[in-house]
Amino acid sequence: MEAKLDLPFDNEAMLAGLRTWVECESPTHDAAAVNRMMALAARHLALMGATVETIPGRMGFGDCVRARFPHTSNEPGILVLAHLDTVHPVGTLANGLPFRREGDKAYGPGIQDMKGGTYLAIEAIRQLAIAGIATSKPVTVLLTPDEEVGSPSTRDLIEAEAARHSVVLVPEPARPDGGVVTGRYAIARFNLRTTGRPSHAGARLGEGRSAIREMCKQIIAIEEMTTEACTFSVGVIHAGQWVNCVATYCDAEALSMAKRQEDLDAAVELMLKRKPSGNDVSLEVTRGVTRPVWEPDAKVLALHAKAEAIAKRLGFALPHQSSGGGSDGNFTGAMGIPTLDGLGIIGAQAHTLEEHVIVSSMAPRAKLFAGLLQSV
Repeated sequence: MEAKLDLPFDNEAMLAGLRTWVECESPTHDAAAVNRMMALAARHLALMGATVETIPGRMGFGDCVRARFPHTSNEPGILVLAHLDTVHPVGTLANGLPFRREGDKAYGPGIQDMKGGTYLAIEAIRQLAIAGIATSKPVTVLLTPDEEVGSPSTRDLIEAEAARHSVVLVPEPARPDGGVVTGRYAIARFNLRTTGRPSHAGARLGEGRSAIREMCKQIIAIEEMTTEACTFSVGVIHAGQWVNCVATYCDAEALSMAKRQEDLDAAVELMLKRKPSGNDVSLEVTRGVTRPVWEPDAKVLALHAKAEAIAKRLGFALPHQSSGGGSDGNFTGAMGIPTLDGLGIIGAQAHTLEEHVIVSSMAPRAKLFAGLLQSV
């Protein structure tokens, strides 16, 4: 049976609902803030008739929310996989990125990555229920609190839940051309620490060995390792307490990304073999969170073909691509479960103070999502 697509999605009504989510700030490292957002979403899902569970967080991160919707079938169903943590600290609304509307653009922290897509997906489920249209399979929504740092506390839960489903839909942001994601690059994170020798920076500067200086050397060398096959970058650095002391310790976090797993494996080996620049300082490199490469197979391409056919009926193209920048789709795709990612709203400038979505893209993307829920 052909999916029914003429559902009454309204851009303005959806944006009004999304605003309440955007204005509930939820940075990953603030578990209490994330949990306030989880509670808001849990209530929304409960009002829709889902059976909602809160799964306690661990490792200092927030809780997860899992919502199961009633269905006549007990077959493996559809997992809608999304996260509600953002990179923007509490206070971003007041200082730098208030929710605002400028023409066809709406701005706010996390509005594109990925509260907009998550809200859109849940609204698609709601509109189907209101219309009395059944989804093709049972639907579960899993909302996680730590995707922006690689999902260290939730990977096991994501993989266990995905294994009970036959397909995974991920409403991460759409590609700039409006396309979707059928594969993602492999990603590894690293924790670095340099150790020097303290001294008084004014009276005995020459006696010290600065951990900050050594880390600066390491950062330049690491980033210069970037090639077409694999990138290296350092995005976090912490050191020092007093400007008049030569720093003993400096900590940093590095990220490596590759299109092929073998290239990432080689990058990991290079990073773990790094040495300090001299004998008076030391360097320790430990491996952090890793996302496996997800390469599209025949089942993923068939899933995309269904989505492309729905988009054609709606009047827009739906190209697909493998993408840099990890998501929890890396895990489910690498498991071999048919996964379609990038189903969220069209927008730009994620993770910046210009993060925004295109309002007019909301209803068409919601119709696409609703069509998939009826078809896959």
